[in-house]
Amino acid sequence: MNSHSKVLREGFRDGIPIGLGYLAVSFSLGVAARNAGLSAFQGFLISLLNNASAGEYAGITVIASNAPYIEMVLMTLIANARYLLMSCALSQRFSPDTPLFHRLLVGYDVTDEIFGITIARSGQIDPFYTYGAILIAAPCWACGTALGVVAGNVLPPRVVSALSVALFGMFLAIIIPPSRKSRVVAGAVLVSFIASFAASKLPVVSQLSDGTRTIILTIVISGIVAALFPVKQEEEENHDA
Repeated sequence: MNSHSKVLREGFRDGIPIGLGYLAVSFSLGVAARNAGLSAFQGFLISLLNNASAGEYAGITVIASNAPYIEMVLMTLIANARYLLMSCALSQRFSPDTPLFHRLLVGYDVTDEIFGITIARSGQIDPFYTYGAILIAAPCWACGTALGVVAGNVLPPRVVSALSVALFGMFLAIIIPPSRKSRVVAGAVLVSFIASFAASKLPVVSQLSDGTRTIILTIVISGIVAALFPVKQEEEENHDA
């Protein structure tokens, strides 16, 4: 048990920078939640149960447009699909006798950053390390969203509008680094921009809701890119000393 406590403290320590970053980023998300008509408590609860920037923003967008629940389910599923792969990767690093409930609890809050610091540890993964990071990261994300809603209710409309732009800056920060490393990703991003604009103008497709168009474009573009440019797995050769 003492070993678990030590690992928990290590995870909490490593999660502090992540939590501080989440506090700042989720503030902008809270402004978007406020513009969608959500209260501070509702924003807090959404972020506590769905710690994912893109998926959460997609859900808030669906709420703002009064779209049906099925659209919200599909949007969130597509936006958060990468976390399924991350959870599978982490699960393979657990000890074989790790109980199922530990795997499910870790899977609840697998974010890009928490996945990064967890998977980087050597040997088998102790779920208590991830719990430690979640203990600081999840509350910061939820509190930042609530603070953004409160600020949106207090600040002048022009300031709120300016803060809303920060959320798009967050998404640019997500897509620019991988786009600089891969021409395929950069091309896919450019095609997505063009296709999204075209879909909003085409006679039939433009009649669909924003969420439905996003779902269709995501599936079609990602499917085409995956088929044309599959990721090649590099074979690692072990050399004996």
